[in-house]
Amino acid sequence: MRVICSKENLMEGINIVQKAVSSKSALPILEGILIEADGELKLTGNDLEIGIECFVEADIKETGSIVINSKMFGDIVRRLPEAEVLIEVKDNHVVVIECENSHFEIKGLSSEGYPEVPSIAKENTFSISQRIVRDMIRQTLFAVSIDENRPILTGSLVECREGKLTFVSIDGFRLALRQYETESKDIEFSVVIPGKTLNEVLKILQPLDTSLSIYSSNNQIMFDMGRCRVVSRLLEGEYLNYRSIIPKEYETKVRVNTREMLSSIERASLITVEEKKYPIKISISDDKLVVTSNTDIGNVREELRIEMDGKKMDIGFNPRYFIEALRVIEDETIEIFFTSSIGPCTLRPVEKDAFAYMILPVRIKND
Repeated sequence: MRVICSKENLMEGINIVQKAVSSKSALPILEGILIEADGELKLTGNDLEIGIECFVEADIKETGSIVINSKMFGDIVRRLPEAEVLIEVKDNHVVVIECENSHFEIKGLSSEGYPEVPSIAKENTFSISQRIVRDMIRQTLFAVSIDENRPILTGSLVECREGKLTFVSIDGFRLALRQYETESKDIEFSVVIPGKTLNEVLKILQPLDTSLSIYSSNNQIMFDMGRCRVVSRLLEGEYLNYRSIIPKEYETKVRVNTREMLSSIERASLITVEEKKYPIKISISDDKLVVTSNTDIGNVREELRIEMDGKKMDIGFNPRYFIEALRVIEDETIEIFFTSSIGPCTLRPVEKDAFAYMILPVRIKND
């Protein structure tokens, strides 16, 4: 194998596929990047749960393939001059890497033992803008559970029904839901994608309206971005019925400015020491929302003007859950529906139903 490509293109490809490379594995070959030159230069990372393939623009002088330790390869290329890079495989899997006055010879591994990234039948195809999927992942991923005792909740439910694409994450304390009206009215699917996979896809997707194709088959899913493909296993099991979880009735509804509410809660949480998770108290009355926090080191009071409909209410929350939801909401104004002083609240847009963030309350000590 003998190829020449720019350092910039090569580094971009390495950075993408490294996200699927095992840092420590019983199989040394899984700690490597598979490099294949056959018409195009393709880099592959695969830890058997997620596989990423990336095509890099290059001048192919001789075809062939080799596996190079990912960390070493990345470190070498990162420190090369900004110029053309030559990669050549010699006898006994010795890999020569040359760039201007730099010359490396490192030991590679035969590509024969490298596991193939699963191929997925392109029958159930769903195409959508990269920007939209990127936003939908970003706006729900934070609520994915990290509790391995409930493995199904360590992923996000992604479903398409009746022309609506929906992402849902639940961790037992909150729910994050994002919906988007699609033009594909005839496509229906429902899968649970590991949070780890979505996190890596999020890093690769661009905030552009470039098309992204999603294929699902059996227990695998593929995100195809053209020059880059991510294939992952799906989580198996029954996801929670999120439609029955979100309250449909409420005692109190408030309309509030999103940024003002976020800033107030962020300030209220400043006097919380890291070891102790102090709740914030939200008091609603007379078109006024008051956020207070009392801790060992002090107390804080924030007041917001709101539009209110319903009963007065005092309720406590973990401030982090509110902050993480408010940070990803792009609407200037939102409505918050409170079911009771001990029941969940739901953050929704003023119009339509593009998102819903449900948060369970916590007990607060009476003053």
